[in-house]
Amino acid sequence: MQHIADAAAALASGRISAEALVEAALDRIAAPEGEGRRTFTAVHAAAARAEARALDALRHAGRAPSPWAGIPITVKDLFDERGHPTPAGSVVLKDAPVAAQDAPVVARLRRMGFVVIGRTNMVEFAFSGLGVNPHYGTPRSPWDRATGRLPGGSSSGAAVAAADHMGFGGLGTDTGGSCRVPAALCGVVGYKPTARRVPITGVLPLAPSLDSVGPLARSVACCHLLDAVISGEENPQPLHARPIAGLRLGLPRRTFLTDDMDSVVGNAFQRALSRLSAAGARIEMLDIPELAELPVVNATGGFAASEAWAWHRALIAEKASQYDPRILARIRRGERMGAADYIDLVAARARLCAALARRTAEFDAIVTPTCPIIPPALAEVEQEAEYNRINLLLLRNTSVGNFLDRCSISLPIHRLGEAPVGLMLTGETMADAALFRTAAAVEAALSETPA
Repeated sequence: MQHIADAAAALASGRISAEALVEAALDRIAAPEGEGRRTFTAVHAAAARAEARALDALRHAGRAPSPWAGIPITVKDLFDERGHPTPAGSVVLKDAPVAAQDAPVVARLRRMGFVVIGRTNMVEFAFSGLGVNPHYGTPRSPWDRATGRLPGGSSSGAAVAAADHMGFGGLGTDTGGSCRVPAALCGVVGYKPTARRVPITGVLPLAPSLDSVGPLARSVACCHLLDAVISGEENPQPLHARPIAGLRLGLPRRTFLTDDMDSVVGNAFQRALSRLSAAGARIEMLDIPELAELPVVNATGGFAASEAWAWHRALIAEKASQYDPRILARIRRGERMGAADYIDLVAARARLCAALARRTAEFDAIVTPTCPIIPPALAEVEQEAEYNRINLLLLRNTSVGNFLDRCSISLPIHRLGEAPVGLMLTGETMADAALFRTAAAVEAALSETPA
């Protein structure tokens, strides 16, 4: 079974049990030849088995809390889970108290009967797009594991778990691309909602001005369902794709978003655009000169550095030596930002959000590659200079949506056996429902066998 809907149908018909679904996921996590040990920081095997048995009994009695009760999912290591610590991929918080209650998004999933099978690995404190973690190991992208390709970050484990069927999807966070980058590098779907739609209470912060909670899974429909649950919908409805014919997709012209693409990415992207156009979508070039201002207004570190420094400064004073030095250096950039710098940044964001809204309002989505390069090898980022250069390159396109307060999704567009490539669709602020319908149409058009 590939998707959540498949599992729900099998549960409803009695063809499979929640216990069997959980056991299959646990087997994949434990497989010695697999990535489970690097993908998870904690596996809730005993609790997951007990929950599955209880949910099977409820379903047998006609009392299952939802059609999805018993389906195993994962949560990133920065979500509060009652009775578990929240180390956020670090050893700095290893002695911190356990969480007193679930984060609201986790509680919402549990109320529907989803089984949290474990906590997924991540970049320490979510502050990188590469996926490297020196404390718990770095999970490998499903593509070319012999070479050791990076999974993308910061929600690295969530993407690998979804790709390797260690669950039917998982929760990640996205501050500058941390759901969409690993989705692109692991060949799955990653969604970043309009941030205000989904609560970040009980989520260890990176930059609250930008932090978003989003799902990673194997299809647009799976992400749509998980997003509906965590955003508080009581009765999630099936996703219906809009017609592909007449869809208006804006392709930015003369901006950094389509510069310096790896040839593999460029070929896959152009092939996808051609197929969408042939299916009836309208690909229209769009001038967005304001995008050139983004590197300038964020030159001093932006919201991520300043707000991370505000949260971490006391912890760094006490335990700086326990941080990954590369993450520590990124956080410390915020120390140099003054109040005036921050106020200027807030004002620039408001101005640019308004300007871009006027330019893009007539489009169903803006389309770009998610990342301009294929998954780098772990060895390529051993030197700090290359770590920083490649990290910025991976986050270059995705971070725009966070700064502009948009919803955005990454879809896999590579052919079987090729390096994974993501196509990113970015919608308007609070237009998440429309973006999901557009993404479903694009996914369906690209999945059809070409003539």
